[in-house]
Amino acid sequence: MTRTVLITGCSSGIGRASAEAFLEEEWTVYATARNPADIQTLGDHDDCKIATLDVTDGDDIERVVDRILDEEGRIDALVNNAGYGQFGPIEDVPTDTVRDQFEVNVYGPHRLIREVLPAMRRREDGAIVNVSSAAGRVSFPGGGVYCGSKHALEAMSDALRNEVREYGITVSLIEPGPVETGFEDRVESEIDGLDRSGAYESFYDLVEDYDAIGGGGFGAVEPERVAEDVVDAASSTKPPARYPVGPLATVAEIGRLVPTRIADSLWSFASKLS
Repeated sequence: MTRTVLITGCSSGIGRASAEAFLEEEWTVYATARNPADIQTLGDHDDCKIATLDVTDGDDIERVVDRILDEEGRIDALVNNAGYGQFGPIEDVPTDTVRDQFEVNVYGPHRLIREVLPAMRRREDGAIVNVSSAAGRVSFPGGGVYCGSKHALEAMSDALRNEVREYGITVSLIEPGPVETGFEDRVESEIDGLDRSGAYESFYDLVEDYDAIGGGGFGAVEPERVAEDVVDAASSTKPPARYPVGPLATVAEIGRLVPTRIADSLWSFASKLS
């Protein structure tokens, strides 16, 4: 029987590459995005259905999940990919903006998970794949809000994995480092919208070139490489809990083991070099 996957955030980057990778493996793919025009060409494939889905809209989520269950009778995998990065010093990021970040990166996946789990539990089968980041393992100056959202997704995934194990459902985290996508364009726009306090100009000087905070450049991987692990996590009967992708993700895995005192000293040294 053909397996079915629901993927969020398919307009570009990891989401689009994942949709194409699942199609190559002959899955039925429900590719979603806030703007259906962004994914129209994916719908040209016979096994790909497209749908409008805003992860902050519970009605959207319910409608799309109900449609898949009506048409396919099952959801074998959910890929929570939709997300964005809100960077900036903690003092300069308004609380409403922090809330917006968590709405998309944390509450969105939570809404989708709650919607698909009843059908997966009834079948005692399914896979939930949450696209996190190396930033979900190690936080850094100027990335507290984004890292916080990914840390939250990691914690929820770790709890969920053991809550649903008895129902035959797997939960995996994809943790890429820098990826060659348009992610940095939105990062720059979010930073430009901040009301700067004037206390952190050294940070803003660094991010004028987004490579300084990991957008592209050294260690960046193609979205197709990340998609390989997404498909593996959805297809394996016993997938790893975490898939670090790229050299900087591996560094982050090691970095989380560094004592806080030493990590703080390293950040202090790095700031002096800038």
